Amino acid sequence: MLKYTNIAIIASFFCLWLNSFFPKDIQILIGFSFIFTFGILHGANDLLLITNTRDSENTLSFKKILLYYILVVLSGLLLFYLIPIVALLLFILVSAFHFGDQQGLYFDFKVSKYLLIFYPFIYGIVILFLLFFFHATEVEEIIREIIRFELPYYYINEIFITSAFLFISMSSYFYWKFESIREKIRVELFFLIVFAIIFKTSSLIWGFAIYFIIWHSIPSILDQIKFIYGSFSFSYFISYCKNAFAYWLASLIGIGLLYFLFRDKEIFNAIFFSFLAAITFPHVLVILKMMHQKDSKIA
Repeated sequence: MLKYTNIAIIASFFCLWLNSFFPKDIQILIGFSFIFTFGILHGANDLLLITNTRDSENTLSFKKILLYYILVVLSGLLLFYLIPIVALLLFILVSAFHFGDQQGLYFDFKVSKYLLIFYPFIYGIVILFLLFFFHATEVEEIIREIIRFELPYYYINEIFITSAFLFISMSSYFYWKFESIREKIRVELFFLIVFAIIFKTSSLIWGFAIYFIIWHSIPSILDQIKFIYGSFSFSYFISYCKNAFAYWLASLIGIGLLYFLFRDKEIFNAIFFSFLAAITFPHVLVILKMMHQKDSKIA
């Protein structure tokens, strides 16, 4: 049976092949369609994940968990409204760690724990800014709409170059020092080449959708199903979707309402990404809690 990563590579290049058949507007429509389905779905079962963690069973009721979750989302939206530059920075930092963490850079050797946390974080920064690097003009425009002032594009280049240097330096050190993780490092560096090809040859939304769905959301859904039900099967996937449906639908209604109110205004992109950021904040905390619980069970 093929590993999922092999399927992901084939699926990614198939999407790049489709890229040549669709104009940019259709690519954006299809890209957002995937983000609205699998992308939002992978975060729609956060409440179920929380109730499956060991220390939440007897301390908080479901209603309290739901209330806290909604408060975190609303706080994120409020932060984007009041201090957008701070909110955007937090979103980028949190998303970077989340993306790098999802790649599975879990190493068990004697180095500083802070170094082991920083490594997946800097990997996520590289992935994000690799996408930004190839679409700097579009990203600059979206950032301007969010923070309400111009951000020179060379900041994107400098952050990408610096983060790439740090990641390659750390990878080289780990590769030289620890033989057990050399294969993993070689694989991840190969994936970065794949991501670079995807981001370079596709539009911003299409490239992001390919990575976000194929390389992040679906692997996350698989991990969540295994955590909740103990293993993966199609019937478990259906149960996962049923449990997530109400929250997934609520998110779609929220996005639909934003589009209805601001579809003719330039700030819609800013509001849309702000909404995604707001629902990302609690999701990342839940996934970290899940991974900690998963590691504890293994231990």
